[in-house]
Parts: sequence; C-alpha cells; structure tokens
Amino acid sequence: MAADLRVKEGLPEITAALVASYTECSRINHLGHEALPSRESIVEILAALYEVIYPGFGKRQHLHIGNVEYYIGSLVDDLHDKLTEQIARALRHDMCEEAPHVDFEALAQRKTIEFLKRIPQIREVLDIDVAAAYRGDPAARSHHEIIFCYPGLEAITIFRLAHELLGLGVPYVPRMMTEFAHSKTGIDIHPGANIGEGFFIDHGTGVVIGETCDIGTNVKLYQGVTLGALSFQKDADGELVRGTKRHPTLEDDVIVYANATILGGNTVVGTRSVIGSNVWLTQSVAPETVVVLEKPALRVKGGSKQTDPLMFHI
Repeated sequence: MAADLRVKEGLPEITAALVASYTECSRINHLGHEALPSRESIVEILAALYEVIYPGFGKRQHLHIGNVEYYIGSLVDDLHDKLTEQIARALRHDMCEEAPHVDFEALAQRKTIEFLKRIPQIREVLDIDVAAAYRGDPAARSHHEIIFCYPGLEAITIFRLAHELLGLGVPYVPRMMTEFAHSKTGIDIHPGANIGEGFFIDHGTGVVIGETCDIGTNVKLYQGVTLGALSFQKDADGELVRGTKRHPTLEDDVIVYANATILGGNTVVGTRSVIGSNVWLTQSVAPETVVVLEKPALRVKGGSKQTDPLMFHI
C-alpha cells in the first residue's frame, strides 16, 4: 500500500514544534557556533594510536625494522593533524567565551605535540600491563593473545591515552575516548582516575572506575567491580560540589573479585588485601586483609519427587 501523501501535510507543524523546542530546551542544542569534536574522528584517532602503540597487531601486517619507521612516521604525521583539529574544537567550545582572542589551533598543536612525545612512556607502562595480564591469567597462552583478544587491555590502553590528554588540559576528547571504550568493552574507566602500572582487568564486563580513584601498582580486578562514590556532597544552594575526592583508593597488589562494590573517597584498601566476590565495602581495611561475605546457604529442592527443601552451606 502506498503512503498517503495527505498525512504529510502535518509535518510542517511538527517541524515548527521541534524548532520552538530548540529555544525552550537550549541546553541540549549547539546552534550557531563553531564545530564540536567529531565522534567519528576520535574513533579514527584511537585506531591510529593503537597502530602506533601495538605495531603489527592492527591493519598493517608484514612490518619489520626496515619499514616500521616510515609507517609510524606517516601515522604520527596524520595524528598530529587530526588531534590538533579535534583538540582545537574542544578548546574553542570550552574556552571561547572566557578567552575569545586565544589562537586555539596554536594551543591545540602544542598540546598535541606534548601528547605525542609521551607515547613512548605510555608504551612502557602498557608493556608492564600486558605482562601483568599474562602473569595473572592462566588461560592466556601468550602476550600476543592478550593484545589481540583481551577487552580489559583495550580499555586500559584507551584510558592511559585519555588520562594523558586530560592531564594536558584537553576537554571533552578524553571522555569521548573512554566512553567509546566503555561502549565497546563494557568497561567504564573515567580518564581522571590515577592507575599504576601492572594493572589487569580479567574478563572485565561491568567494571566501573570513578574519576577520583587512586589505584596502585599490580592491582587486579575481575568483572562487575565498582569503585564508586558513596554520596555526593552539596553546597548551600543544593548544587553538587565537584572536584572532591569521592572514590576509593586501592593500594599496591590489591585483588578485587567479581561484583564487589567499594565506595567512598575516604575508603582505602590496604596493600596486598583481597576483596571477595559480592562484597559491599564502605570502610577502609588494613594492609594484607581478606574481606569476604559469610558463607551463604544454598537451598536445593528435590527433582521429580516433592521432597522437603534441603539446606547446604557452601
């Protein structure tokens, strides 16, 4: 059956109502301004950064010491241009009203160059992260398998890149990067978190790491772990107070098992402590502490016969 063209006569009225809402709900518009950072470009930048950090594991195969410099040089040149453009867009949107005469392209270029200079150091930390994953997972057959297959490493890689950009004062772009990783891996790491080397997320789905988390070296998390805020402080006007320490601290060599929840800016998990599965923790624990739930009771009913439930302790 063909569409009834008479029905379309109401579309101009719908359009007028939408346009009117752009005035009434102006917080969710971006009209009459400079271009914003592009999600598509950020994804392209991350793909190029992955090639730079893990050469030979991506699109370009057959790399060797004789041609890798040329290939990486072309990627770095392209990254310079794309990052400068996207960072300039972000800076202009964030700062234009307060600093309208700033040369945002020049500022973005300086930040881009500084970021690119840091990539060798980022690779050194990621090398330790890969080694920690191999050391911590008996299912891993090789370091290469971890780079090819582990979503935890992908999320950590993007976090470490985004964290450096955030430290350079780049708005929007770092969060866009980590939210892309979140959508792809199910692992949500805020770029503001501080995470030491040798970090490993096993399985990973559902892990949440808040903005003000401090995580030491050689820490291991399993799926479903939440490192979150216990409560949100408000000012006299009832507005949220931002920039305070809201998320927990995990010291060196801590292990947190699946679906544990650790909350609060004053909560510190001491060195070499182990937090068991499904634990809800809102207070600090001393170093070398094991925190587990009491053994739950498992109720099993009989099969085809209607028998009384049996109680087992596990």
